[in-house]
Amino acid sequence: MNQVIIRHGNAVVEQTPAPEIQKGTVLVQVEHSCISIGTEISGLRTSGVPLWKRAVQQPDKVKKLMQIAATQGLSHTRNMLKLKTSSGQPSGYSAAGMVIEVGEGVVDLKVGDRVACAGAQFAHHAEIIRVPRNLVTSVPEGLGMAEASTVTLGAIAMQGLRRAAPTLGETFVVIGLGILGQLTAQLLKANGCRVIGTDLDDTRIALAQRLGMDMAIQPGEESGVEAALRLTDGLGADGVIITAAARSSVILSEAFRMTRKKGRVVVVGDVGLEINRADIYEKELDFYISTSYGPGRYDRDYEEKGRDYPLGYVRWTENRNMREYLRLASEGKIQLGPMISCVFPVDQAAEAYTYIQNAETKPMMVLLSYPQTASATGDIHKVTVNPGQNAVQGADGKVRIGLIGAGEFAKGMHLPNINALSGMFQLQAVMSQTGHNAAETAKQFGAVYASTSYPVLLQDPEIDAVLIATRHDTHASIVLDALHAGKHVFVEKPLALTRTELENIEKYYADFPDGRPAPVLVTGFNRRFSPYATKIKEMVEQRSNPMILNYRMNAGYLPLDHWTQTEEGGGRNRGECCHIYDLITYLTGSRVQRIHASHIRPGTKHYTHTDNFVATMEFADGSVATVTYTALGSKSYPKEQMDIYVDGKNIFLDDYRRLLIAGSKLKGMETKIANKGQRETLEQFGEAARGQKDWPIPLWQQIQAMEIALEVERLLTKGMMNS
Repeated sequence: MNQVIIRHGNAVVEQTPAPEIQKGTVLVQVEHSCISIGTEISGLRTSGVPLWKRAVQQPDKVKKLMQIAATQGLSHTRNMLKLKTSSGQPSGYSAAGMVIEVGEGVVDLKVGDRVACAGAQFAHHAEIIRVPRNLVTSVPEGLGMAEASTVTLGAIAMQGLRRAAPTLGETFVVIGLGILGQLTAQLLKANGCRVIGTDLDDTRIALAQRLGMDMAIQPGEESGVEAALRLTDGLGADGVIITAAARSSVILSEAFRMTRKKGRVVVVGDVGLEINRADIYEKELDFYISTSYGPGRYDRDYEEKGRDYPLGYVRWTENRNMREYLRLASEGKIQLGPMISCVFPVDQAAEAYTYIQNAETKPMMVLLSYPQTASATGDIHKVTVNPGQNAVQGADGKVRIGLIGAGEFAKGMHLPNINALSGMFQLQAVMSQTGHNAAETAKQFGAVYASTSYPVLLQDPEIDAVLIATRHDTHASIVLDALHAGKHVFVEKPLALTRTELENIEKYYADFPDGRPAPVLVTGFNRRFSPYATKIKEMVEQRSNPMILNYRMNAGYLPLDHWTQTEEGGGRNRGECCHIYDLITYLTGSRVQRIHASHIRPGTKHYTHTDNFVATMEFADGSVATVTYTALGSKSYPKEQMDIYVDGKNIFLDDYRRLLIAGSKLKGMETKIANKGQRETLEQFGEAARGQKDWPIPLWQQIQAMEIALEVERLLTKGMMNS
């Protein structure tokens, strides 16, 4: 399908795979989308700014990059920067079209319904979009889809109005008569208010007056404040709504001075926010910020998970604002036709953005239109991006691999490693839920095609193996699907989040027919493949006594709404600490017999029960291991350290950068950057997939690492219930 991508200061139309339906969402075949002239043109220009200029403007990000370079090396940092700066970004956040598929849990919309959609993450300039239910609203009969595609801008204007809480007969000043200002002026009139508007462009003032605005402060006025006072009989406006965009705080100061005592000022636009106390103190003014479309914006539970706010407590959510705006437009109380400057077909999107920037008269609204021939069947979930690559697939015994899940870690770690191991792997496909990310990543790393559907990869006979790097709660089901499809599997940790999932994977291998080689399964427990861990293993392999192992993970704080802390991530014990349970299993080579776990009971709800705990494991060989996992420490302190006491020796591992040994003639080792064995893990997987060696991690050890994690989770949860 066609999609508009912003790249290096230009808008381009590219082919991307269409999204797949998901629970709680709808697929929409777009008829029109609305270009946000302010927001999108600003993003367009920013994308063309050289990296060094962006660095000067964002010193905090430079500091973060320096920290990454110090821990992961210059080469990794350089590659990461190259990836980010060359990547295009999707554009658009307001569209209208027809529902072509409805996801599980959506009961009030059906195929064929006309809808309007919002959301910078979803309502892109694309032929088909997937949008969560709370960001979709029905289009009233009689309202055209072109007008309905302005729904997001209308909701933003309406939320600004709600923050101002205008009442019948009040007088408001609107500063800035771009599209948001025009809509705000009309909404104020519909609310029974007198409206004064001002803008630097007198043609916009004329348009607003033609659409019902009562009075204007002309750009030639010597003092806008004095003009506002004159037009309000010297009293000042009841309120001012700022919809302009400017870096200066002068606009804000003038808005305060235009306002009567006990009045209010609402900022909708992007202006400087330095407040002069004298402007607001004596009048005791109320100052409000309007957050985009309304309550629910930036709340993932509301927007993506569909958890609505009860109407009795939150009368106007972003979805209700969207619906009400369209109702007013359908009744003619908001006139949109005179504000639509031009409509371009989507394949002329580049011309549309050029027109916006170069037109003699600044356009108010520019729309894109779309052909109505796309369908939700066939190969729309797959786009070939490097067709020439097909000719070399399978050459020289390479493992043809497909990536499922193209998140930041996969792009920053796994894909560079696949490229570095090009003698072993050939990247066949990249799958991501978002089509532009799948296509962009496939291009950058030389895959043959991009997809938004992982079954496409599993059904591809040209793929030998898959690397699964999706959210944790999807790992086990995709692993089983891939195994049943006959693919070798490399899955990022954790292997599973529940005992049932783990048992299903065990059962697959237990039931596998004798005499046939089973697909290789490797969980990304990379620490065991670090050169540090392999050296320790060599030292303790021939020990005469059990070991004591103490592992400390200074994990750092993660907000409770971070995805790893939710159902998707499974929490920090199952999602991250399983790494350490595997490392200990590897070093002991022994079955675990008993597990104990305790956690602190924090005085506040800042932490979860899996943020700070100690787990103790006793193994069949007599070894005892403890893991201290904490989010209480400082990020300036090393993240991971391990002490081992065995046969008169002390072994100390310091953050996979240094190994100290006491009581032995063997020397330690040290590297400039941490080496946690990610590349080595992938290499071992490749050799096993080619049949050159046994599985790098025996199945029982992969299972045991997760069984320990699940038991620790049970004990920690039980402890919470008893506290």
